[in-house]
Amino acid sequence: MKELPNRIDPILRREQPKDYRIVEDLTREAFWNHHVPGCDEHYLLHIMRSADSFIKELDMVAEVDGKIVGNIVYTKATIIDDKDEPHEVISFGPLSVLPEFQGMCIGGALIESTKIMAKELGYKAILIYGDPLYYGRFGFVAAETFKIGTADNMYAPPLQALELVPNALLNIEGRFFEDAVYNVDDMASKEFDRGFPQKELRDDLPSQIRFRHLVSIRKPRKGT
Repeated sequence: MKELPNRIDPILRREQPKDYRIVEDLTREAFWNHHVPGCDEHYLLHIMRSADSFIKELDMVAEVDGKIVGNIVYTKATIIDDKDEPHEVISFGPLSVLPEFQGMCIGGALIESTKIMAKELGYKAILIYGDPLYYGRFGFVAAETFKIGTADNMYAPPLQALELVPNALLNIEGRFFEDAVYNVDDMASKEFDRGFPQKELRDDLPSQIRFRHLVSIRKPRKGT
């Protein structure tokens, strides 16, 4: 039987301005070479905090023995249904945990805690792009289940959905649109990254192979 990962119960609190660079550092460490060579999630986080869609109340960090080891951030997003009507939902990401603390349920603690907080704030559903094998643990299912596709009207396994309120996504068939902040300028990201220590680039890691496989699985969605 596979041994369960060690579990740590972190202290969760709101991110503060004094934490910004620390959290950008840990985000870079968490995502470096994870999906693609290098990463831009730390730059995304940097610009996301000033976006109109950013939900400050759900910007949470996880601490272990006084050290920040994880972070989750949320933005407002939209589903445009097949009648061209908008429906507000929310999305999270990046969700970051320092590599040496991964597998200790810290990411899960951040997700589960903020799910409760988001519902209390009145939000009804969360849609994200992520690995179904991971996010399925927290109740996420393929958005295709609700006949919701990508912005370019495709079904894609990484597009995952979770109802915070029962039937919140019922009969909302359409396309999911992240906030424009996720359209990261590659040159600006590279310029931002120059302010961090240089790291090796890789393109042959298992997580990268998994990522390429997931994003390759797409099929047309019926609808307008």
